Amino acid sequence: MRAVVAYESMYGNTRRVAEAIAAGLHSTCSVTLVPVNQLERESLDTADLIVIGGPTHVRGMSRTSTRKAAEEAAHKPGSTLAVEADAQAPGLREWLTSLGRPNVQAAVFDTKIKMPAVFSGRASRGIAKELRRHGVTLLTKPESFLVSKDNQLLPGEEDRARIWGQQLARTVAGAAHSSKSQES
Repeated sequence: MRAVVAYESMYGNTRRVAEAIAAGLHSTCSVTLVPVNQLERESLDTADLIVIGGPTHVRGMSRTSTRKAAEEAAHKPGSTLAVEADAQAPGLREWLTSLGRPNVQAAVFDTKIKMPAVFSGRASRGIAKELRRHGVTLLTKPESFLVSKDNQLLPGEEDRARIWGQQLARTVAGAAHSSKSQES
């Protein structure tokens, strides 16, 4: 089975979560890990699963203005934040507008500050909504991985992401097995 893990990341937290998810999926899948701005639509044509995620900005998916604000925050005097090399490239919101109707199953995730979603929002909800609008079936509910108020991935979140990736691998393997059984 083939999985694609695509992500948008500003400070590296979402990339680290995506890497951990990819490691978990690797137990049963051939995995391609790629920033969303480098994800080619054609790579979805041969995938059994796409896992896609991004950071939560202003209660949802990032946009050009929030990516710019995040970069400005990193360059403020005394900031300990480091911006990813491709942070200002087009993000998930832009990529999703050109998605078309791929025949692939998906799972979505985000990184968000540790507080109730009613206050912080969740990028994964918007990602899931857009994927459904494009006819993509979601295998599981959106998942959030937590960062601190100073934008550091919380301890244990990478392990949790790896375990979530393993669970996704089992789910997609089970779905593929059921599909083959029904064809027989």
